[in-house]
This record gives sequence, structure tokens and C-alpha cells, in this order.
Amino acid sequence: MTNKTTDVPSRLDDEEEEKTKTPSSIQVDKHLFDARTVLITGPITQELARDVSARLMALAQVSHDPITVIVSSPGGHVESGDMIHDTIKFIAPEVRILGMGWVASAGALIYVSVPKERRYCTPNTRFLLHQPSGGAGGQASDIEIQAREILKMRDRLNKIFADATGQPMERIEKDTDRDYWMGPDEAIEYGLVGKVAASVSDLD
Repeated sequence: MTNKTTDVPSRLDDEEEEKTKTPSSIQVDKHLFDARTVLITGPITQELARDVSARLMALAQVSHDPITVIVSSPGGHVESGDMIHDTIKFIAPEVRILGMGWVASAGALIYVSVPKERRYCTPNTRFLLHQPSGGAGGQASDIEIQAREILKMRDRLNKIFADATGQPMERIEKDTDRDYWMGPDEAIEYGLVGKVAASVSDLD
């Protein structure tokens, strides 16, 4: 996007990124936009969160028709996951989410941004819930502050997953104390997944 008065890119890295795109990748992006589909793949980073949120906002501006978000991620930066999670809730169009491959950690946080009846996964998807971790360093007082913030984050995420799954807080706290893996059937029973989709026709 450019500044209309000066014709200067709003962000230089946007222009550089556009230059590196191949014609085929540009065409794929166009087809995905026309299909109102957003891909979230790989680690959840600040850059990914910005790109995904921008795409969601753009789709919401064009139309209020439903949007499909496909998630396949090992997780990553929690606050970046928060940004995508909150953007999905913020925009007007209805969003449905399809988990593929694996939906872990911050990826699972994004996954539960929609009601259970709009949460799908393919037959071979795996899910991972666990508590946040972080490398606390610096002075003793700084380490204490960081540790306190991690505990706040853990409690906040546990509440999000308890609300999303219908599981009691005590169960979520116990399960996320260590890595908690689930396949599709287990995730449905847990309240994390609404339906397994073996083909596009299974997406209601």
C-alpha cells in the first residue's frame, strides 16, 4: 500500500517482499483471496501475525461473506497468536477454521478463536496443548517480573481453552502442565474440535 500524496510505500519491507514474489505465488495469493481463504503455516511470528491480520482485515473490507482459515503450525510467539485470535473475533465476517497437519501451542490458541461448530480438522491432524514457556534472564528483579507475567499468561490461556472446550479449569490446568497431544477423535471428545473434514464437502 502506498501513501496517496507522496506515492512512497507505507513500509519499505512490503515493497521488497512484493519484488521477491514469483508470478505463480502472486497468482496463488489472488486465488486464495478470491476463495476467501487464509493460510497460517509454520511458526507463529510477529511477521506472520501482521500478514494474516492484514489479509483478514482486507477480506472483511471487501465482503462480509464467510472466511476459511487453515492452520498448520507448531506454535510460537503467544502475543502474535493473540493478535490473530483477536482479529478473527474482531472482524464482521463469520470465520471457520480447518486444522491440518498439527495445531500446537499458539496455533491452538488461534484455532479456538471461533465457536466449536466452526472448528474442523482433517483426519490426520494432531493437536498439542501446553503451558507457555520463556527464557527469563537479567537481574533478579527482572526475572521475578518475567516469571510473574508467564504465570499470568498461563492462567489467561487456560481460561481461553476452558471456555473453548467446556472442560473445567482444573482439567485444563492438569493437562497443560505437560505436553498434551490429541488426535481428531480425542480432540472431538475433549471439546476442541467440532467435526472431522475428510473433503471440502464436509465443511458445512
